[in-house]
Amino acid sequence: MDVNQPKQEHLLALKVMRLTKPTLFTNIPVTCEERDLPGNLFNQLMKDDPSTVKGAEALMLGEMLTLPQNFGNIFLGETFSSYISVHNDSNQVVKDILVKADLQTSSQRLNLSASSAAVAELKPDCCIDDVIHHEVKEIGTHILVCAVSYTTQTGEKMYFRKFFKFQVLKPLDVKTKFYNAESDLSSVTDEVFLEAQIQNITTSPMFMEKVSLEPSMMYNVAELNTVDTAGESESTFGSRTYLQPMDTRQYLYCLKPKQEFAEKAGVIKGVTVIGKLDIVWKTNLGERGRLQTSQLQRMAPGYGDVRLSLETIPDTVNLEEPFDITCKITNCSERTMDLVLEMCNTNSIHWCGVSGRQLGKLHPSSSLHLALTLLSSVQGLQSVSGLRLTDTFLKRTYEYDDIAQNCFSLKELASYRQVPGIQTPKRNTLV
Repeated sequence: MDVNQPKQEHLLALKVMRLTKPTLFTNIPVTCEERDLPGNLFNQLMKDDPSTVKGAEALMLGEMLTLPQNFGNIFLGETFSSYISVHNDSNQVVKDILVKADLQTSSQRLNLSASSAAVAELKPDCCIDDVIHHEVKEIGTHILVCAVSYTTQTGEKMYFRKFFKFQVLKPLDVKTKFYNAESDLSSVTDEVFLEAQIQNITTSPMFMEKVSLEPSMMYNVAELNTVDTAGESESTFGSRTYLQPMDTRQYLYCLKPKQEFAEKAGVIKGVTVIGKLDIVWKTNLGERGRLQTSQLQRMAPGYGDVRLSLETIPDTVNLEEPFDITCKITNCSERTMDLVLEMCNTNSIHWCGVSGRQLGKLHPSSSLHLALTLLSSVQGLQSVSGLRLTDTFLKRTYEYDDIAQNCFSLKELASYRQVPGIQTPKRNTLV
């Protein structure tokens, strides 16, 4: 051995490279007018450049692919892939080589090695290769720890480690809003509308492959992000569902409680679990990413001890002519109630019937349907108000106003039903 040659600290060399797909080469076009000093020189150079698109040399996007020159960005939900190579740089055989790769996050340490068995020996100029994959599920600082242990020909045990630090960024900003709606017919139960606002906060466009809502066991979900065109379902965002950087897209879902849960009054009280969003996208040359939100929860509207909901109302109502409505009364408390119904007239709405009648006892989670008759003496949009329920046990009175709104006229009528959380009222046919 040459005495002037520096002594190597270790016989093995470790190299770690991130595996990513190539990107399209981009060039910076330099042009000028023919009357300028360079004349047609710049234009001819661009045409002769093999990386430019023929016939569109002034565009920055080229036809060639280029390998990444740096580590690049890693986003939450993507798959981190890395190539690990251990090379024997010495002129002697190394034995019992063990390569271990761990990923340290802020909350846990994960073993990414494909095999935990040691390699018996490694000859000079030979290498041990391994490819690791990991779906990134946390944001923040990540440290890839690669450790190599081996035994020299003299029996000396050697060990060294290398650390590779990188940041995991957030690719999407997801915001959710809930709208609670009471259904206008008795055949369906309370509905919950979920609006999901998804913003691309990366620097490259995304192809949104799938955005779906996985409901909890209590709900059925209907997506409201498609329209029927000529008998075919088409996305409201078009056939090309690309989301440009910093752009936001809104998705809407309607959830209805399943029948077995809708009959229980306790379901509509307190905090209820809705489900979670499942988002799948692709970037660059088909690199796939996936995110699932945590369980979404909404605060159900509070109805107090007694809930009164409108079940039926006629589509047409004539001025100064009696019409019938059906109300549903539900005991949402944990005690039995003895209810008395009182009907109070307003300036425009007059109730037909006996006020102060006994409705009897209503057990917890039980309901009763009530048919009522009323008429209006004033034209225009009027509110149906004036119902009072009194619990004789606790001497407590519950007031219900603005149950519905109707537009009354002499010869023709438009009827409106208000649905909480829905801005546009339902309009029925004029008669």
